[in-house]
Amino acid sequence: MKIGHNPLKGWALAFLGAMVAAAPVSAQVSLGTVVDLAQRNSSTVKLADADLHKAQAALEQARDAFVPSATFGSGLPAVPSVGFTGGVPSILDVNVQSLVFSYPERHYIEGARSAVKAATLSLKDAREQVALEASTTYIELDTVEHELEAAHQQEGFADRLVSIEQERAEAGVDPLSELLQARLTAAQLKLRRLHLETRAATLSKQLAALTGLPVGTITPDHASIPEIPAVNANETGHALTGVESAQMLALSKQEVAKGDNLHMFLPQVSFGALYLRSTALLNDANHYYLHDLPANNFSSGFSIQLPLFDLGHRAKAKESAAEALRATVEAEQAQRQGEVKIAELTGSLRELDTLAEIAILKQQIAKEQLDAVLAQLELGNGASAQPGAPAQLTPKAEQLARIDEGQNAQDALEAGFDLAKARLSLLGALGHMEDWLHELHAK
Repeated sequence: MKIGHNPLKGWALAFLGAMVAAAPVSAQVSLGTVVDLAQRNSSTVKLADADLHKAQAALEQARDAFVPSATFGSGLPAVPSVGFTGGVPSILDVNVQSLVFSYPERHYIEGARSAVKAATLSLKDAREQVALEASTTYIELDTVEHELEAAHQQEGFADRLVSIEQERAEAGVDPLSELLQARLTAAQLKLRRLHLETRAATLSKQLAALTGLPVGTITPDHASIPEIPAVNANETGHALTGVESAQMLALSKQEVAKGDNLHMFLPQVSFGALYLRSTALLNDANHYYLHDLPANNFSSGFSIQLPLFDLGHRAKAKESAAEALRATVEAEQAQRQGEVKIAELTGSLRELDTLAEIAILKQQIAKEQLDAVLAQLELGNGASAQPGAPAQLTPKAEQLARIDEGQNAQDALEAGFDLAKARLSLLGALGHMEDWLHELHAK
């Protein structure tokens, strides 16, 4: 499995980043673009990609043990030799070596293959986790900006309410406590607005850190957010990439442990060939031999090594077995943690779904009550002259109804985000994050 990138998309993202860096003004950026930028900018993804290249190189190294390697050298002396030096003088030597048969090496190769698969899955998991974080942050920022719009409207209604109560208190219609209560409501709404602004600034910085773009240059595009499917734990999920990666890593460690264990019992066959080009130019070696040294010398053969007593490899086998056991336990632990996470998310998702429904119903009720208040203010209650009839509503009632409706609208937005966040987390826990990414890029 290879994780590839679309070169055209890469150029487009690079151009977007250059334009934003040149003119750091806020602009609408789609969720798909933010996710792509976050994946390209993520240090976690870069580290996972480096681990993948390292695992691929280790696999090539293990396989190349059976490929003959050739080395060239020269024994040309710096100054003429004097006397008998004890070696065959050569102007050029070529040494060829390769492994012919090694049963442990085959286990090392299989272990390296499993390590490549584990690194590939780890890279995929890292990209999915970054996509989940970027998507959640983006959707939260979009929600907070909508809440801020409602908060600014509420502050306007609160200021109007304070003005009304000021006039009514000065006229002696309402007690001073009503004016103080109106001011308290205005202060509370101001505090909520300040909290939302702080939260928006923090989310903006988080998106900037994720994507590498300047702070404040990303404005969410609500239309680019696909609908998050309402999955549940009863649906068939895909294998989790994080768990699969841990399992493949454990398999890799097990293969290496098998190879280290067999290294102490099975022979190893190697092939070697040597060519020497002798020279008598700068030495008098021929004076010390019965016959003159031949110019061309070649030898080849097989080397068979059978281990008899090797405490070092025995200790190495024990170390590899312990690492394999640890990796196996960690893979089992990752699977159990995934199952627990799915159970927790499923339980909280049911509660959040109900809370979102309650928040929407409250918003609808507040909207109906606001419409009723506006209608009575416009038309009158039609029964104010009758004994015991309710008093005619005042503009104060309108402002209170508008504030209540705005508060319930913000609560509905917040509940909707909590539900969306839980659904996204469950998508990732069930292994459906790749499906979400496909839908995101098709948006």
